[in-house]
Amino acid sequence: MTARAFPSLLKILLWSIGGALVLLLAGAAWVVWRVYSFDTSTLPARHGQVDARLYAPPGPPRPLLVGLGGAEGGNSWTREYWQPQRDRFQQQGYALLALGYFGLPNTPRDLDRIALEGVQKAIREAQADPAVDGDCVILMGGSKGAELALALAAHDPTIDAVVAMAPGDTIFPAHTDAMNTSSWSYRGQPLPFAPIPWSATPDLIGGNIHAVMERALANDAAAAAAIPVERIAGPILLVAARDDEMWPSVRMSRRMVDRLERAGFAHASELLVVDGGHVAVAKHFDRVEDFLEQHVAPRAGCRPVRAAGG
Repeated sequence: MTARAFPSLLKILLWSIGGALVLLLAGAAWVVWRVYSFDTSTLPARHGQVDARLYAPPGPPRPLLVGLGGAEGGNSWTREYWQPQRDRFQQQGYALLALGYFGLPNTPRDLDRIALEGVQKAIREAQADPAVDGDCVILMGGSKGAELALALAAHDPTIDAVVAMAPGDTIFPAHTDAMNTSSWSYRGQPLPFAPIPWSATPDLIGGNIHAVMERALANDAAAAAAIPVERIAGPILLVAARDDEMWPSVRMSRRMVDRLERAGFAHASELLVVDGGHVAVAKHFDRVEDFLEQHVAPRAGCRPVRAAGG
């Protein structure tokens, strides 16, 4: 390298560093502006609206399984991927209500302050269908859907059982750019949530969602956002993955078990820890079926009813 070339390279390097800093500061300014300008008082458009589709063959009324998807949005249990398990539940004698609560034309756009009473309304409407035994409702959710199932059952004593797969024991923030509102609301009021601290920003930028969730759980406000699972009026199955990359579902599930034990929970509860990552829980519906048969079917109205010839 010649002596003349060195100053030119140094100038290019300094300009590059300066440009990177400008972009970094601009990005940080945008994030701060987005958080503090976000409308936290007005409820989202289509608040309380859900997308519901009932799968039930004709015949005697059956207990109702309510399928709740996660942060992928849409109405997960209507998708072709879930058809084999959806059909299997029907063959085993259940009606299945596939319920989408955001990310559809007739629902809120984002997972932001989703109304528990909107989900309740869809369930009540399904209970009135002649193919459904309105005396038995079982919530079955995965990931954010598990968080929703647990939160709803803790507020609604008419829910007979909960199956929570890759669950959280705490209400976390909405999935918006600002992440400064609750995921759920009830009777128009947001439920307490564990905020994401600013210290989680590097993990968030780096895509380490598990670390972000850990930081939220370590926040002083997280205790007030814990879901009161001891209020649930029926059996609870928790299925958690050892290597869950999204959030510490095993640790949060064990905390729920401890909470139930301390409260002297009167119903059956079971924790199944499986190998694999966040979605590995979906490989264990056989254990879900066993739990339903052993602990839920004996409840009034919850005995599955197979179709004639089934």
